[in-house]
Amino acid sequence: MKKLDIPMLLLASLVIFMFVFTGIAIAFRNIWLVLLFIILGFAFMGLGIYLKRKRK
Repeated sequence: MKKLDIPMLLLASLVIFMFVFTGIAIAFRNIWLVLLFIILGFAFMGLGIYLKRKRK
């Protein structure tokens, strides 16, 4: 069985939470929070992809 990669798991969870918070911000009709969480979500996703490629 493979070991869990805890930092990457936390980073993936953070990306998911950013997009969940985007949905919550849409429900509150706050465009600034929507934009903030979308940008943060894609930034964390890009960081995860960068770290994964760096490891190989």
